[in-house]
Parts: sequence; C-alpha cells; structure tokens
Amino acid sequence: MKENPDIIVVMPAYNAAKTLEKTFYDIPEKLRNNVVLGDDCSKDKTIEIAKKLGIGVIKTPKNLGYGGNQKMLYRTALKKGADIVVMLHPDWQYDATKIQELINPIVKGEKDIMLGSRVLSGGKETLAGGMPVWKYISNVFLTLCENLAFRLGLSEYHTGFRAYSRHALETVEFEKNSDDFVFDTELLARAARADLGVGEIAVPCRYFPEASSVNFFRSTVYGLQTLWVCLKYLLKLI
Repeated sequence: MKENPDIIVVMPAYNAAKTLEKTFYDIPEKLRNNVVLGDDCSKDKTIEIAKKLGIGVIKTPKNLGYGGNQKMLYRTALKKGADIVVMLHPDWQYDATKIQELINPIVKGEKDIMLGSRVLSGGKETLAGGMPVWKYISNVFLTLCENLAFRLGLSEYHTGFRAYSRHALETVEFEKNSDDFVFDTELLARAARADLGVGEIAVPCRYFPEASSVNFFRSTVYGLQTLWVCLKYLLKLI
C-alpha cells in the first residue's frame, strides 16, 4: 500500500434523508470530498440533502437492492482509482469518526478487509446501544455458523461499516454476489476462499427508528440466506 492511499467512502442509500447529514459530518473532514452516495430510488429527499452537502451522487435507474447498489458503488470507486474503499451505511448507526482506525491495518498492509464490529466490545455495550435483543441473538447465532464455515474468527459478520483494499475488491468477484442483503456475507465467503486477511475493530452502535429499515420478516429471510451461503461454502460452491 502506498504511503498516502486514495480513500473513497461509499454509502449505499435508500430513504436516508433523516440521518444522512449526521453520518456525513462524522466522517473525518479530510475525506468528505471523497464520498459517493448510491441512491437506490429513494422516495424521500436523500438526493437533495446529499447534493446540498456536496456528496457525489449516483442514482440507480431502478431499485437494484442493497447488494446491487454496492456493486455499482464499488465499480465506481475502482474506476476513480481508490486504493481503499470504505462502505458506510448512511443511517448514523455506526461511528464514522473511527474510519482512520478502521483502515489503518489495510494501510499498513496487515489486512485486506476490515469490519467495524458492534459486538466486539461485548454484549452489554451492544444492547446498551439499543440493538434489539432478537437482533443481537440472531447476530451471534449467525456469526457462530459463519465462523464454523469460513474460519475467520470474527465477532460479527453483519456490520454496515467496512473497509476493503483495492486488491480485495479485485479478488473477490463481487459481481457474482446477490443483489440482496446477503451480498455482504457472500463477499466475506469469497474473501475466506481467497485467503484474504480479514480483521475488525470495535465500534459503538446507535439504534433508533431511523437506524435500521430491516424488519423481522426481512431479517428472517436474511438469516436463511446466510445459512445457505455457509452451506454452499462448505460444499465449495462459492
């Protein structure tokens, strides 16, 4: 990794108008000119607020889904010459002031992928941050299954605060991933298959009505999709 890597922050967004500004101003000032938002046909004022803040906006021609949005953003970031791409949900759930801490192991060449874990600091702190108990329990269960399959030894696989080296994104063939929420799990499965270095730091989480749009039904579907990815990995289908 070069001494001063080019860092681009990407934000996959859908109806993020209420939280986008807070999220943006948590990003270190030196990186705020390198933010790209992918708007997946939001029905609120996400695009207007992003443009007001000076954020580069790419609007999907139709709703592509969470994974489809990320594919578009990663293609864009790589074309722009990014050495490191930080993916940050614009829902103000994650502490974006920790971006430098998150990317340091990548800059040093120690890791290819870094995750901001809401669980690493301990269950009490996670629940104190407002994560619903059912989400916490399902998160821990799915992470256990993923660790048994992928052998990455992580405390959480489902965070919306991640950083990837250019090498990682060019290696994992993310275009083959789902356009749905399970995109992130598939990417980590491909990273494990490619023997990429994956690490994590602890990040505090904030939970409030606008911080997560995934309801119980969608979470259940996501959980089943995640278990299917684990099985496909063990069968060497991914």
